Amino acid sequence: MKKKERNLYLSNVDVEEALDLYFRRIDENLQGLNVEKVSVIEAQGRVTASPVFARFSSPNHNASAMDGIAVKAKSTFGASEASPIRLKRNKDFIFIDTGDPIKEPFDAVIMIEDVVEVDEETVEIIKAASPWQDIRPIGEDIVAHEMIVPSHHTIRPVDLGALLSGGILEIEVYAKPRVGIMPTGTEIIEPQESMAEGKIIESNSRVFEGLVKEYGGYPKRYKPVEDNYELLRQQVLEAVEENDIVIINAGSSAGTEDYTVKLIRELGEVLVHGIATRPGKPTILGIVQGKPVIGIPGYPVSAYFVFDTFAKPLIAKYLGQRVSNRPRVEAVVSKRIVSALKHKEYVRMKLGMVDQQLIATPLNRGAGATMSLVRADGILIIPQNSEGVEAGERVQVELLKDIHDIHHTIVSIGSHDLIMDIIGNDMHRQNAAYHLSSAHVGSLGGLMALRRGEAHMAPIHLLDEEHGEYNISFVKKYLANLDMALIKGVKRIQGFILQKGNPKNIKNFHDLIRDDIQFVNRQRGAGTRILVDYRLKESKVDIEAISGYEREMTTHMAVAAAVASGAADVGVGVLSAAKALDLDFIPIGDEAYDFAVPQKYLDNGVIELFIHVLKSQALKESLEELGGYKLDHTGEIILIN
Repeated sequence: MKKKERNLYLSNVDVEEALDLYFRRIDENLQGLNVEKVSVIEAQGRVTASPVFARFSSPNHNASAMDGIAVKAKSTFGASEASPIRLKRNKDFIFIDTGDPIKEPFDAVIMIEDVVEVDEETVEIIKAASPWQDIRPIGEDIVAHEMIVPSHHTIRPVDLGALLSGGILEIEVYAKPRVGIMPTGTEIIEPQESMAEGKIIESNSRVFEGLVKEYGGYPKRYKPVEDNYELLRQQVLEAVEENDIVIINAGSSAGTEDYTVKLIRELGEVLVHGIATRPGKPTILGIVQGKPVIGIPGYPVSAYFVFDTFAKPLIAKYLGQRVSNRPRVEAVVSKRIVSALKHKEYVRMKLGMVDQQLIATPLNRGAGATMSLVRADGILIIPQNSEGVEAGERVQVELLKDIHDIHHTIVSIGSHDLIMDIIGNDMHRQNAAYHLSSAHVGSLGGLMALRRGEAHMAPIHLLDEEHGEYNISFVKKYLANLDMALIKGVKRIQGFILQKGNPKNIKNFHDLIRDDIQFVNRQRGAGTRILVDYRLKESKVDIEAISGYEREMTTHMAVAAAVASGAADVGVGVLSAAKALDLDFIPIGDEAYDFAVPQKYLDNGVIELFIHVLKSQALKESLEELGGYKLDHTGEIILIN
């Protein structure tokens, strides 16, 4: 392959069409699923390849169901409190324990609690026994030759007991498919290797390993292969030889060193290159030597969804199973989501219950935003040919987490700060049933979410330029129709976040208009953005002259990361973000970071725990370690309106 030769997408195939095409071709190559025998005691989670029939009955004899005495029913007839009957040991009765065989001439059991011992040889009863009373007949539970479990059945712990009781020691199951996982790319390194500029820690294959195990297969991960055509070719051939399914991660796009599609085409057949989804478009579905080979994009979110869409049902197929649909819930979208018409889109969502209404807030939609998968409670699937979803629209969300956890979650929408992650962790540590869901849309966006009834609280830090005070006037202005409270949070030190050593000698807002300065801003509606605009106006600095003023980040850490990477020379944010990335910092003032909460939620147990954690010594110590915070009146509640 020539160095500068580029791949061209063969298709932009609908997901369902791609699945149907691929699985039909796989069926043509499958001569039948592999079967193996395993010990019953090691069979949990395995899928039966054939029905299993009992060898023995259970119980395999008429057995006592109680501790007591075995009797001849006829000899007890007429017994009552007024006319008790006495029975002689070994003649009229024998003592018996639960599970003991019942043999002639005895045909009933009286439990020991209903027996009065007169002496060692004599008992007295006051109630007659009916024939076969408290006796488990042969085969009451399992009859010999009865089916215990059918084929295509996933063995559960309760099934193990039934199989063993029926005398089964081994069963035939579908062999777990072996899934070869090939990470590729010259830029990737193993986690233990030294990090250098331009290198990326390889992690997708470890996610795939975990998913293969979860879905019932055997993963075989190969060491990362650099973007060398011959090396990749050798590794693909080895993986195909050793496995039932092969996953090639990265190299599936249209770059000059994306060799996956040409390799699969040379060694076998490419059925699909390019599916109509976002993320995940450059997916490759191929067959080599009769075995499925899937080329999965390298971005983590793309990789996850493509694996979930194609590899998961493929593994299930080799196990003789079908993939169960995730449970779905109806939720109200808190923020407009615009989608491209030509793609089916998977949007990660945070969920929370507010006033008996499930609220869904979209997370970062980037294909490389790994943390959006970690934080997601569910997935909103926007179909192809849809322009998106409007705020307030009701949608179906596929659940990734237990709905019980979501019902016990504070929905916090507003300004971002590291303190929210710390509080959420401490809350969950103190009460595992409670969670904190924090979505970052800026302070004003948080107040609007409260007004629409889509959140329990809004973290805010909004400066009233006229009076020089924080937050209260904005709550009164935008939430005048609600009985509100302001939970006092922390004082944060805001300032210039600068590259280490401040190489460009930035001192004040006037320096931002220099030709050699690249600025990075916060999004409109963010409290920091309002502060920046206030100080620029105060300093009489023309925003049109600032390079990067329109470049927006949604968190303080994103601003710090942009500066640390060299993508910007300066941004405005909190001291803790600068310290976290070992950057320089010039303070420009303190601000109040507080929490706007409708008064009706103050008695909610999860909000009470939030306030408790906010006032705790543990939080104080954590913030002292981070630096950049002052705790004055933290946790105090101011009632508004």
